[in-house]
Amino acid sequence: MRVALFVTCVNDAVFPATGIAVVKLLERLGVQVDFPAAQTCCGQPQYNTGYRRDTEPLVGRTAAAFEGYDYVVTPSGSCAAMIRDNYPRIGRLQAKEGRGDDLAGAAASLVPRTYELTEFLLDVLGVTDVGAYFPHTVTYHPSCHGLRMLGLGDRPRKLLEAVKGLELKELPGAEECCGFGGTFAVKNSDVSAAMGQDKLRNARSTGAEVLCGADNSCLMHLGGMLRRQNSPQRALHLAEILASTEEEPLL
Repeated sequence: MRVALFVTCVNDAVFPATGIAVVKLLERLGVQVDFPAAQTCCGQPQYNTGYRRDTEPLVGRTAAAFEGYDYVVTPSGSCAAMIRDNYPRIGRLQAKEGRGDDLAGAAASLVPRTYELTEFLLDVLGVTDVGAYFPHTVTYHPSCHGLRMLGLGDRPRKLLEAVKGLELKELPGAEECCGFGGTFAVKNSDVSAAMGQDKLRNARSTGAEVLCGADNSCLMHLGGMLRRQNSPQRALHLAEILASTEEEPLL
């Protein structure tokens, strides 16, 4: 099994510990992980802002970077959804406009091999107990792309419930958006901040030490607000919790 880590821009630039945690976790489970250095942005910011044709070169580049791997695993529901949901659409529109079918072919090759981390753990490896240890109280925020576009369902919760020492607290209004939404947070900053405050109010009400998520874009938004409020609650990616063991505890 050849597995490539698609780390994503946000993790590479701001949250490298998440990428390292994914590698540690998968290697502990017996998976050989490669990091193709040719990977770049998947094109989601450009596409979501309306620049479809400017996204097209990134579709081809991403598919080429991960060519030959059995699976492409990413700790980001939003970037996984970009590939799985939008790459085929971009390819179809290119072909419909009579500009070739190379992107449709690239999408057809890459899409079925691309998995968000929790999907890969449960659906491919067939595990829920990954040998993690995290003796803290945690509440889980399901990000919109993972919840609505990928349909992750209870996969992240199953993984958290199997972590030794972890107490999972139910998050009120869990399925409500946190307000980040990529460029939405820039274009509609007041609304974004208000939605974030609602999410944090619910998170704090649980009394959990950690606000966990599976997408660092949302956690960047919420974690920044927590720090500015000097809150003791910490935002943390699911992969980092799953990588923590009794021998090498995270916290």
